[in-house]
Amino acid sequence: MERIAGIGGLLAGAGIISSILHFFDYNLRLLMWIDNWGPGVGWGIRIGLIVVGAIVFLVGRSAAK
Repeated sequence: MERIAGIGGLLAGAGIISSILHFFDYNLRLLMWIDNWGPGVGWGIRIGLIVVGAIVFLVGRSAAK
């Protein structure tokens, strides 16, 4: 289950980094496609990555104990 927690942390981290870099007109190469549908959808995907990543991280950590 630690591997699942790591994947969740990676998802949440990518969402956070993408959100910060968006303010500098830069984005992670892997996530450049999310702004193709407009800024609202792009932010929704970023927030979704953070929330889902955090949930997967917390569930993975609690199941590993």
